[in-house]
This record gives sequence, C-alpha cells and structure tokens, in this order.
Amino acid sequence: MSQHESKPNSSERRRFLKTSALAAGGALYGGLVGTNAAAQVHANKMTDMQHGDKLPAPLGNPKSGRPAGYRDDYDGFSRFKPSRGNDPNSEFYLGKLVPGFRDVGAGPAPFVTPDLEKLPWKMVGGVKEFHLVPMAVEREVLPGYKLNVYGYNGSMPGPTIEVNQGDRIRIVVTNELPEDTSAHWHGFELPIQYDGASELTQNLIKPGKSFVYEFDIHEEGTFFYHSHIPMQEAFGSVGFMIVHPQKVFDPPVDRDLGLIFQNFFIEPSQSIADSWRMDWNWQTINGRSGPYTTPLVVKHGERVRIRIMNFSPMQHHPIHIHGHTFWITGHEGARIPHSAWVPRNTELVGIAQATDFEFIANNPGDWMFHCHMVHHMMNHMTRQVGPRVRPDQSVDAYLANLDQSPGVKLLNPDPGFKTPGYPQEMKGMEMKPDFMKRIWNRREVQGMRAMWPMSVMGLMTVLRVLPDDLYQIVMESDQPVEKGAVFAEIVRRFGNPSDYKSAPMMMHDMS
Repeated sequence: MSQHESKPNSSERRRFLKTSALAAGGALYGGLVGTNAAAQVHANKMTDMQHGDKLPAPLGNPKSGRPAGYRDDYDGFSRFKPSRGNDPNSEFYLGKLVPGFRDVGAGPAPFVTPDLEKLPWKMVGGVKEFHLVPMAVEREVLPGYKLNVYGYNGSMPGPTIEVNQGDRIRIVVTNELPEDTSAHWHGFELPIQYDGASELTQNLIKPGKSFVYEFDIHEEGTFFYHSHIPMQEAFGSVGFMIVHPQKVFDPPVDRDLGLIFQNFFIEPSQSIADSWRMDWNWQTINGRSGPYTTPLVVKHGERVRIRIMNFSPMQHHPIHIHGHTFWITGHEGARIPHSAWVPRNTELVGIAQATDFEFIANNPGDWMFHCHMVHHMMNHMTRQVGPRVRPDQSVDAYLANLDQSPGVKLLNPDPGFKTPGYPQEMKGMEMKPDFMKRIWNRREVQGMRAMWPMSVMGLMTVLRVLPDDLYQIVMESDQPVEKGAVFAEIVRRFGNPSDYKSAPMMMHDMS
C-alpha cells in the first residue's frame, strides 16, 4: 500500500471481504444465475440503447398469415389457438389425431436434423449401400469453442441414415479411429453376426480396416446407430437411423424433426472429453450448445413430430416444451397405438432411449424447448480453476472467520475465469462481438428478441411457431429483419400489445 492510500477500517474491510467471498462462492453455482444477474445490471445501464414501450412498425401481412380452406375446429380443439377440446375421450382432444396440412399421398414429411447432414447412399445390386467412417472429429459447440471428440464421416453426432421399411441395406464401416471399434444398430432385429456387440458377435474392426453389415429392414420408426465400445460412446459416436413406414403414420405430420441430446466433460483449458468422468459440464443438442443450437421453425397450425434421442453417458433428460401440450406417439421400440398415447408437457427420456413427440403448433411465438435438469440449462458448468478466496472452503465457513483472517488485498478474487482457453465469456455477459455475430447470422433466429441468447444455454433450443407470412420472411427470403420485430408482430396479433416492452439491445453490435 502506497503512502497516498488510506488503510480501510475493520468494518469496511469486512464488508468488502464478505462481498468478494459471496461473489466467488456464487460463481460455483453455474453460469445461468450469473448471466441473468449480469444481464439485469447491463439492462439498467442501457438508458441510451433501444428500449421502449412501443411496438415496432407492423411486419408482414396478417391477412395472408393463415392457410385457407382448412378446418379449424375439431370438437372444441382449435388448430390455430391454444385449446383443449370438449371431451378428453375425443380423438381430437389436445389435437391428438388432428392431421397436418400435408397430403398423405405426398409420402412422409422430410426428416430434418438441424446442424447435421444425411449419409448418402447408392443402389448396388438392389441393395441400398451406405459408407460409414468412424473417426476423430473436431466439433464447434459454440462459436470459437471446439471439442475433440469421436464421430462419423467428419461429424459429431454422425450423419443421419434414412431408409424405408422393406429395404435391404448394406453399410460398409471403415475404421479411421486410432483404436478398434464396432457398429451397433440400436433396436433392430437382425442376423446375430451383424449386431455389432464387439467381441460377443464379431471381431472388432481394426484401424484402417472395414466390415460390411447387410440386413433387411422390417421395422419402422426412430432408431440409431453407435459404437459398442463404451468409452467411444462417451466420446460421441452415435447417429440417427430413421425408418419410414410403408404406410404413412396416421395422422400425417408436416414437420419431422430430430434432436440428439448428449453430455461431455471437458477439463478447463482442454478440448478432449474425459470419458472416465461421472459428471458432465458440456451439454449439446445435435452437437451444439445453446444459444448456438438452431431453432426449430414451423408454421402456425402445422402438425409437428419431434424425435428426441438421449445419448448422454449417465444423465436422463426431462424434456419440456413451453406453450404446447404434446402426445407421446412412439419410442425406439416402435410406434405406439393411438389408444396408448399420453399427453405431456414434460417427458423423461432415459439414456439410450428415443421418444417421439407430436403436437399441433397452435400457439404462435418463440417457445423455449429444453431439458429441465437445472445443471443442464447452462454451459461449461465446472469447478472454478485458479486461485480462490479460500480453496476448498465454503463461503459460510470463510465468513465465520473473517475477524481472524489476515489483512490481504483481493484485487482479483476470481482469476480462474480468465484462464486462457477456458470458455467463460458467457458467465458475466461478456459475449464477444464475433461470438454474437455467429449466433445472429442465421435465418432461423431473425426477428427474435435482442436478449434471447442470454436465456438459452446448454440443452436448450427454441421452437418458433410463425404465421405463414412471417415464416416466409424469416425462412424463405433474404429480407433483413430487425431484432425483436417478428416477436413484436406476434404480440400485436395474438398477445397484449399494451403490456409489451421491447428488449434492450446488447452493449455491442451483434448483427
């Protein structure tokens, strides 16, 4: 301390240390709470930013926002507004058997897995032939944050294999991993030598070698493939395998979407998953963490199917969709008969399980879609690294001994979050401009509220239900859309405009 600095008295020092200790202890709780608090602080400082009580100018053409010629009311259930129906025993209750707009004759709706590709195939001697390559993969889970994991054909999760019931398929697996592997076709009833259960049913595939799996598909529904080496499973070796039925499922859907939920443990300053850990600090959907997950954008009134697959090593996921009630219509075993469907707002999807959700998107807006485990709704949840106020000591124990603590200056009580390469930018709302540009420069997020990235982390994404005209603006045009404009337009048409306040803009340009 220089001669010009005054020494703080005992009470001031105690208050300062108490504040510092609480801050350090709170950092251990997770990024979500810190982010929300920081967002509020920044919001209070944004007096010169865009923040007002008035809605922006109208967007789109409300008169063209609803398809013409389609039935609206189904025994008290409405395709276009939140409703339940007149009778729980009705086949239309909660939209149970309300069909989509898609014509049955058009075949099944295209299956879409955001941020993942499909595995190409070619017909060889009357057999659909696929080439699958297990390999080490670098996956960017957030802009600038890359993990070194295992996957297939350059992707983690692997590309989607899509076939039809009745197909005969051949999958040539060529191992480019630095270790032995095998491929298991999860849920398929096939000849024993092609089950892929490592040494039990086949010799392992050596590095640089290939193995051919060939079998007939008599099943239909949601399945997946994965390595049957446990540590490779924990490294990310999995992919969807979808079998379309010979007869389109009734009722037909307009959207068929797939999401793979995974967990990884990455040590601070590392990029390689630790497959021996019993806890997990990185959460991904289709290989990305929120807010880098791509929103699911659908049209108002469509029937939507979302297939959820949980390939986390040790974590179950209670999956919750805001603003809608869905029906459980299938698992990785098979399609469920209509009489056994169950309506839910939240459904627990266990490890190595797949569950199909179906619903009518009758409630316009940007709806959160997430795992409801609190520690899965944040990124890079991990123990603090670097010096702390008191290592391995609780905040309560530390505060109880403040009078006996030495007089030291705490100029930087939380340096662990400045460790090079340690992904903590989101902890205190210090999102870099380049990071945010990558988040915003996607058509799927256009017109969302300016602060939405602050609330979507880890195993979280967004279901966007848009009227037809707004869907065209967001997804089928290059028209620039002001932040919050689409959301505000939905409030104008379906909400309470007099009670709406636009979100403050971020402190730096995110466009």
